[in-house]
This record gives sequence, structure tokens and C-alpha cells, in this order.
Amino acid sequence: MAEKEKKPEFVVSDRRKFTDEGELRSDVRDEAPAQSQQSTQALTADAPPEPPSHAEQEAQRKEYRASGKKLDDMLTAGGHGKAEDFEMSFERLVQSLYVSALLQLGMMHPEGESPRPDIIAARQTIDTLGVLKDKTKGNLSLAEENLLQNVLFEVRMAFLEITNAITRAPEPRNNKPAVK
Repeated sequence: MAEKEKKPEFVVSDRRKFTDEGELRSDVRDEAPAQSQQSTQALTADAPPEPPSHAEQEAQRKEYRASGKKLDDMLTAGGHGKAEDFEMSFERLVQSLYVSALLQLGMMHPEGESPRPDIIAARQTIDTLGVLKDKTKGNLSLAEENLLQNVLFEVRMAFLEITNAITRAPEPRNNKPAVK
């Protein structure tokens, strides 16, 4: 019996028009008709690339969910919990950022390793939690709002303790000779 050729489930296409060196790629097909000089001038290096089409986004979302389901099924079959245990929620997002901030502050570390603080990354993570609080204002349950406020308070206090310890001026040494 002849084996059927397996078709790829999806195809990834590099739609960038330029190489890493800034050269125009020779293998790029022009997806849009010739543009006027005025619209070409609007396309600058600062302009964001065209977003994927609705069909591309739907296909990608479908494949992502199917891949996630396969992973969930494998974890469940291996006795690592049930699929609901792996679903993302607002609480899990906040908890993930909280743990990341504690790791970055050096307040948590993997067993057997020494802490490796990254104050700048910690500050960005804390600021991300702040943005999340501002952008979700009025849209959270009381429990979600309390969780976010408590996490923000805790990581900001930890950040202050660490940055104050780092920026504290060393105490002057006493260079006077001992009196006999």
C-alpha cells in the first residue's frame, strides 16, 4: 500500500521585505499593486507592518488551540492534573507577574542557586502590573482587584527595600587612631 504524502498542517511564510542588513529580499513577492509615490512615502521604517489577515489570524488561533489541547491531553494522561488546571486566568496572570518580580528582585530563587537580582527587569514587571491595574479599572471582580492591589503593594515595598539598600551611602570609616 502506498503511503500518503503528509501535508503540513499550516505553512509559515516570511513576509518581511528586507533582510537583517536592510537589503530588499529577492524572493519577496509584491502582494499589493504598485503604489503611488505618496503612499510609498507613508511607509517608513517607523510604520508598523501590515497585520495578518482575518483568515490568517483565525487559522493561527485554530492551530494554537489544537496544539494546546494536545499538550493538555498529554499532561492529563501523564497524571499531571486536568485540562482546567492549565487554563490561563486573570489571577494566574497576576500571580505569574508577581513570581517573576520576586525572582527578578532576588527574593526567590531556584533551590541550590544563589539569587540573581535584575532590578531593571523587576521595575518593568512592577510597572506592567501597574499598567494592568490602570487599564482594567472598573472591569475586575472584587477578588481580582484585591489580588492585584495586594501584589502591587508587596512588590513595590520589596523594590523600595532593595533599591534603598543599594543606594544607601556607605557609612564613613572612623580613621582616628585608638587612644591609649
